[in-house]
Amino acid sequence: MAITGIGNYGSNAAYGGYGMSGYGASRANKSAMPDENVKPGRKSSPSECETCRQRKYQDGSNEGDVSFKAPGHISPQASAGTVRAHEQQHVSNAYEKAAKEGGKVRSATVSLRTEICPECGTSYVAGGETRTSISYPKDGADDKKDDENPYSKNKKALDAMKQIGANVDLVA
Repeated sequence: MAITGIGNYGSNAAYGGYGMSGYGASRANKSAMPDENVKPGRKSSPSECETCRQRKYQDGSNEGDVSFKAPGHISPQASAGTVRAHEQQHVSNAYEKAAKEGGKVRSATVSLRTEICPECGTSYVAGGETRTSISYPKDGADDKKDDENPYSKNKKALDAMKQIGANVDLVA
């Protein structure tokens, strides 16, 4: 349940840095369009970056009804919203599955991973991951009494061991 960016970008990614366009550029290099500036230590400006133009995203889950089953391009500026919307599709699918099968969604968390393009220094969302936990009620075949459940038996045995000696009168 994750969408990941694939393409021509480095694996040693730095995190964070939203709104860093033009950061550290000298006064002579500044223009009215921040995407035209080449950041210090970078090969190209964000508007000319070949790596950002060729970056593709593809979903790695087994859910067939979500976007990006085939590799597709997302611009760095649109990556946050697009990846967030994609991961929300996974959350919606979990709620639909739980409702259809009589379960309940216990938790649904979405994590987005940011990276910085090694060529132009633009911060973008490189991928996301959705984790869901659904609980289902027991059906008649799996309905065990507490005494037959090995976990319940173990808990009761541990509770009994704690009580041994708890009410001893040493004065008598």
